[in-house]
Amino acid sequence: MTLPTATTPSAARELFRAGLITPTAGWAPGYTQANLLTLPRADAYDFLLFAQRNPKSCPVLDVLDAGEVTGPMLGEDGDIRTDVPLYRIYENGDLVDEATDVTSWWRNDLVSFLIGCSFTFEAALIEAGVPVRHIEQGSNVPMYKTSQRCRPAGGLSGPLVVSMRPVPTELVATAVRVTSRYPAVHGAPLHIGDPAVLGIYDIDRPDFGEAVDIRRGEIPVFWGCGVTPQAAVMESRPALAIGHAPGHMVITDVRDSQYLVP
Repeated sequence: MTLPTATTPSAARELFRAGLITPTAGWAPGYTQANLLTLPRADAYDFLLFAQRNPKSCPVLDVLDAGEVTGPMLGEDGDIRTDVPLYRIYENGDLVDEATDVTSWWRNDLVSFLIGCSFTFEAALIEAGVPVRHIEQGSNVPMYKTSQRCRPAGGLSGPLVVSMRPVPTELVATAVRVTSRYPAVHGAPLHIGDPAVLGIYDIDRPDFGEAVDIRRGEIPVFWGCGVTPQAAVMESRPALAIGHAPGHMVITDVRDSQYLVP
């Protein structure tokens, strides 16, 4: 199995800035990808507390100051308002727009959170011989709302969201071993096997992303997902929130090896 055509983070961000819309699985292998959630400063503490209480699904990698549009993870050319291939904008919890540029929505009181993404460990899975089906199929990773509740914080509450990758039975232990070494980007799986345990009753109908083939001899493996914050936004209804469209991530300049533990 080979990864899609590789590119550098800077080159990827330049393409997204120019309007390219694509899921980012397999892009810039070897570099960390991140989920995005941007909130008014008045809601930022509640979210920081929410993330601290739900670290498996909301591992915070960086927080930009209010009004700040770049930071160390984005390099000298980065701009959080333009460098994601597709954004989602919520008002009072309702999705009101999808855009490739959120400059027109920007305010000086907005605080941006970069949250670990499991795309970061996919190159390591492939290197270990574990197939990554959505990369093979050229599609987006399937993501599901579960029946499990996150621990609330302030005005934020919502369901746990998980991503799913089918894994051959004989490689499940390898997948667990590889991903457990990346705790800052969701780490080891939350669940292996029967999706009904998580309240997922139709695995062919993900809430976000696209369904993938599950072949004979494979079982579904579920990881925490950084779309969990957006699920909390939809339920808790803050006045304004900006996030990445699921699967369309922030590609950072940070090597994924920085988050690899022994």
